Amino acid sequence: MDELTIDYIAQKMELKNLTPDIDTTGKKVKVPDINRPALQLAGFFSHFDSERVQIIGNVEVSYLDSLDSATKKERYAQLLSFDVPCIVYCRSVFPDEEMLEAAREHHTPILQTDKTTSNFEGEIMRWMKVELAPMISIHGVLVDVYGEGVLITGESGIGKSEAALELIKRGHRLVSDDVVEIRKVSDATLIGSAPEITRHFIELRGIGIVDVKTLFGVESVKETQGIDMVIHLEDWDKEKEYDRFGLEEEYMDILGNKVVCHNLPVRPGRNLAIIVETAAVNWRQKKMGYNAAKELYTRVQNNITRRGE
Repeated sequence: MDELTIDYIAQKMELKNLTPDIDTTGKKVKVPDINRPALQLAGFFSHFDSERVQIIGNVEVSYLDSLDSATKKERYAQLLSFDVPCIVYCRSVFPDEEMLEAAREHHTPILQTDKTTSNFEGEIMRWMKVELAPMISIHGVLVDVYGEGVLITGESGIGKSEAALELIKRGHRLVSDDVVEIRKVSDATLIGSAPEITRHFIELRGIGIVDVKTLFGVESVKETQGIDMVIHLEDWDKEKEYDRFGLEEEYMDILGNKVVCHNLPVRPGRNLAIIVETAAVNWRQKKMGYNAAKELYTRVQNNITRRGE
């Protein structure tokens, strides 16, 4: 998504709308961050992040209680003149009449949550970062294999869905088939999910559409999954030199993030599901500090050294 509506934020964050008479149609949030307008309520408006969701907690309310009605009206008018998307009161605190009056005058929705301010800040920021993250769609299959998100790519008909089905039968979980929506939620994290219309479905040539959730149960599917590695399936080419040791990792660039990628040649008789499963476990082992290829290389070098003595 490029922007979030106030109604959508209120629904997902379970917020109570204290100004239902205000039309929120034109109010959008495009920045996955929040602002606590403590300095603004004190009269300092330089460097004011007015495009963010504004959150008011106990500190701001305590300060406002110390002001007289005329001063509060002036500060509220200044604050809301920047056309902020909305104001959220935490800890079930109700805004005073001056705030409600100013909100109606400037058509700014006032929302409320019973959560503590710090908890709500963390929760809404995490959620907005995912919702507003840069997103691309990739043709492939995403499967959760032993907790590792494996994105299987390749040309149509090469066997991606069949490999995913075998992995599901072996106890792993499907995230998406055919189209994978990938969001960059941080410089180190890519999250994959399925388009809502194709969620939980797999297309098998010769059979048709299969509902994985219905056939194999809810434990066989997953809504989202971080992407840890890419398996690219390609037709076996006897003239091509394939990596047989794995000393050097190859990477695929997705939204500026580097993801380790293995080119897997497809040939009759190869069990793709077991190979993908092994690749996922091997990558997990590498992340834990053990590299089988380097261990073998070390043993060979030590053996050569002993023979030379």
